[in-house]
Amino acid sequence: MTAEACAEVSDWLTGEFAGRFSPDAVRSVVRIAARDLEGQIVPEAMSEMLHRLARYRLSRLADAAFGR
Repeated sequence: MTAEACAEVSDWLTGEFAGRFSPDAVRSVVRIAARDLEGQIVPEAMSEMLHRLARYRLSRLADAAFGR
């Protein structure tokens, strides 16, 4: 489930953050977020929580990198 969720979330966020982060950078943030969530939430909530956490982290990185 986690690998599938990582792939799905990475694809979605790669499109959302295109022009700000490379696909590899997005996948890295998603993998780290998945690792941080593993064992902390019920498996059924992984996709949603992974999307929220990774999107939050990428937004924060974008704000810091692009002076927002």
